[in-house]
Amino acid sequence: MQAFATLLDRLVLTPSRNGKLKLLTDYFRSTPDPDRGYALAVLAGTLEIRSVKPALLKELVLERMDEVLFRYSYDYVGDLAETIALVWDTDHRDAVPAQAQPGLGTVVELVQGLGRTEVRSAVRDLMDRLDPSSRFAFLKLVTGGLRIGVSARLAKQALADLGDRDVTDIETLWHGLTPPYETLFAWLQGAEEKPALATPAIFHSVMLSTPIADSDLETLDPQDFAAEWKWDGIRVQLSHFGGTRRLYSRSGDDISNAFPDVLEAADFEGVIDGELLVGGTSRSNRPTRTFSDLQQRLNRKTVSAKMLAEYPAFIRAYDVLFEGAEDVRDQTFLERRERLSRLVEAAAPDRFDLSPLVPFSSWAELDALRSDPPDPVIEGVMLKRFDSVYQAGRAKGPWFKWKRNPLNADAVLMYAQRGHGKRSSYYSDFTFGCWTATPEGDQLVPVGKAYFGFTDAELELLDKFVRNNTVERFGPVRALRAERDYGFVVEVAFEGINRSSRHKSGVAMRFPRISRLRTDKLPRDADRLETLMALIS
Repeated sequence: MQAFATLLDRLVLTPSRNGKLKLLTDYFRSTPDPDRGYALAVLAGTLEIRSVKPALLKELVLERMDEVLFRYSYDYVGDLAETIALVWDTDHRDAVPAQAQPGLGTVVELVQGLGRTEVRSAVRDLMDRLDPSSRFAFLKLVTGGLRIGVSARLAKQALADLGDRDVTDIETLWHGLTPPYETLFAWLQGAEEKPALATPAIFHSVMLSTPIADSDLETLDPQDFAAEWKWDGIRVQLSHFGGTRRLYSRSGDDISNAFPDVLEAADFEGVIDGELLVGGTSRSNRPTRTFSDLQQRLNRKTVSAKMLAEYPAFIRAYDVLFEGAEDVRDQTFLERRERLSRLVEAAAPDRFDLSPLVPFSSWAELDALRSDPPDPVIEGVMLKRFDSVYQAGRAKGPWFKWKRNPLNADAVLMYAQRGHGKRSSYYSDFTFGCWTATPEGDQLVPVGKAYFGFTDAELELLDKFVRNNTVERFGPVRALRAERDYGFVVEVAFEGINRSSRHKSGVAMRFPRISRLRTDKLPRDADRLETLMALIS
């Protein structure tokens, strides 16, 4: 347990991405199984420990500490795990030698095997046996929310570095393997063949687009591109092989449990890429509904029959990666589109339709269509080269996105403060930022503040994120964890933007408000400062 605790401490104190990568790679190389596999699961968020609840931990610490003193301590520290790790009284016990402390694998397997009546005494005994650093690591393990600047993507990159592999190889295997990942590590270090997957319905890295600029249009021939509407849902990938169906977000999160209606209707085998929407498909002659309706279904582990009926989900298909077992990603967009059209035509009409192409002959004509689309659920257009193959990542040139409304931006929450009046107990005032290039690499810079635009339910979600992801405090201000692969993305709407010498970013927004919570996006997908600068007339 001490090795894992030391890793967490060093990750917290290491600001650079490359530094964190080296720490992770060295840890994975030097730590034996199953400890390193469980550490990977903790860092990547794939380890579930349900038997230890925060309420139980509070009860245990109050057995040894005055309640008022604990509350003062908790309020000052601000983190439950850190508070308990520091105040836990072990003076009445003999110190346990470091070499006698249990390893991470032992702790995980012990806790996962506990019966309901065994939890209290086992957790109490474990905390007595651990030193403060290991105790903190244990508590973060069972309560979640590490806040150490490591995302699942960064952990996967460390694995790729360990085995000298491409990170896309890791992502392809990821959803077919389970903790403690012993076969994965054996393959990475050359001891075994590539592991066989537990499920054939795996996630494949998606192809992404880049924002288009006027300078891009000047160099591009409209005859080389197909145009599609950019629908206001979330990008998904549906994979179905061998009777196993999975639905993934574009970042690879398995969201199958929230959309059983879509999965049950997938009677074809293969992998398709599309937009998840709510309402009716074009083939069912019912209107498509807004993103806020889709949000009713997102991030749920189970969905009631009433919600399935009120918010029916479907996929508007963009592309096909596999038709049956055949990998078609190296075929052209037109060839894949023909395959996709046949597949969708034979699929359930109330759960699948084909994203229509937008006829145009010039950029000016497409611009007019983009500015006045036929459906309010459309947020712009997508441009795809007819000859483009399907490649993972964001290569500039094959695919572009051209949003409808330029006065919207995807930004990352950076700071938060409590509100006033009835919101005085919530963090409801937010500073958000966009990416810009610096000598040290891309960094977030604040571009505005907003304290309205979200519902009460969304406020609860934002407040919880702040409390679980505060990394620094400046009086009443809370600095939030905000990295390329971890943070909270919001869509900000604003009436105008001007240059400002009073702000570090050099811009000031007019009447900014949070228009949507983009839980489907990672911070690295947020907009850049240069994009905002281009809006200044």
